[in-house]
Amino acid sequence: MFTTTPGQPPLVGHDELIADPYPAYARLREAGPVHRITGTDGLPAWLVTRYDDVRRALADPRLSLDKRNARPGGYRGLALPPALDANLLNMDPPDHTRIRRLVSQAFTPRRVAALRTPIRETADALLDAIEPLGRADLIASYAAPLPIAVICDLLGVPPHDRRDFRSWTDALVAPDPAEPSRTKQAVGSMLAFFTRLIADKRSNPADDLLSALIAVRDEENGEADGEADGKADSKVGGKAGGEDRLSEDELMSLAFLILFAGYENTVHLIGNATVALLAHPDQLAALRADPGRLGSAVEELARYDGPAPLAIRRFPTEDLTIGGVTVPAGDTVLLGLAAAHRDPARFTDPDRLDLGRDATGHLALGHGIHYCLGAPLARLETEIALAALLDRFPRLSLAVPAGELRRRPAMRARGLLALPVTY
Repeated sequence: MFTTTPGQPPLVGHDELIADPYPAYARLREAGPVHRITGTDGLPAWLVTRYDDVRRALADPRLSLDKRNARPGGYRGLALPPALDANLLNMDPPDHTRIRRLVSQAFTPRRVAALRTPIRETADALLDAIEPLGRADLIASYAAPLPIAVICDLLGVPPHDRRDFRSWTDALVAPDPAEPSRTKQAVGSMLAFFTRLIADKRSNPADDLLSALIAVRDEENGEADGEADGKADSKVGGKAGGEDRLSEDELMSLAFLILFAGYENTVHLIGNATVALLAHPDQLAALRADPGRLGSAVEELARYDGPAPLAIRRFPTEDLTIGGVTVPAGDTVLLGLAAAHRDPARFTDPDRLDLGRDATGHLALGHGIHYCLGAPLARLETEIALAALLDRFPRLSLAVPAGELRRRPAMRARGLLALPVTY
């Protein structure tokens, strides 16, 4: 719940933020650009609601992702062991710059474009499996397995070792207070999985991103020998000097982040986009009539109902002013992406899905130095997933009323638990 006055009824309820957050965020945006709130964890934070302020804040180096800059006792985030926590979502420069540089070459538009054919082949194979059924849960059978397969191939997770990653992610993103042990078990399972996977890759390096990162981790003085070094060059853009080496915790944390961030948001984007199109038959018909618009349509779909209503929390390293409000150093700041995307000061008639709109400047994939490293891949996967789905099933429709669709009980991740359809 969000409340702006202690002891008063919540300004915005939790259930409202899960089912349809946009009217709630509109009320907050209209009431003011920045709100002092009490979040779901019972701790105070600042919520930024308007597009210009959110965009500026995303790129402001004074807003740190490093939890060590949080005010003592003022932040209660998910407790992960160092082996999973030393990742880009908790780092500022120079560590952020160093690690991002190591993997950025694996996600360039040119490299991602080379994945178009394999992604389409995977999408077609998944649709082949469900086509005879006439109905399916598109999350479980399509929107989730597609990006999981793609990121596992890129990272080098062998097919026989691909687990139910979504159950682990659910335990982290939307923990059940009634089952606190579930999150602990998920963390333990992830640690065991990545420990074994990295050990296997050390013994048997291959032409994949994880093998390349291990080579960077293990080489000395920027020198590596044999085949592993060549693979590192091909995946992460060349040899790394000593200053570019990874610690063991950074290596495991990076593998964890690439795997989960590499599919989680894409699952939600594909699912949300499919629902949005089915709810707007005029827009769907226009897209079917002109499939060449699909690339730009993905941008509008990401703006209209993106996978992350809130950006990852930030902590000011000094007192700073946002939207005319002074925010003290160390306080928790939440940047409202969902609120910004429906800001009429930036997007005309923002509550309307318009696939002809120029949605350039949406913030669904971030902005500034923390812009999503896998953005080109997420865009391509979503475009191909929708193209294959619409090609295959011209009579696609929801199998239940839209109001009965169940969403994940998490304010920071807007995604469907299931998407039952007929075709």
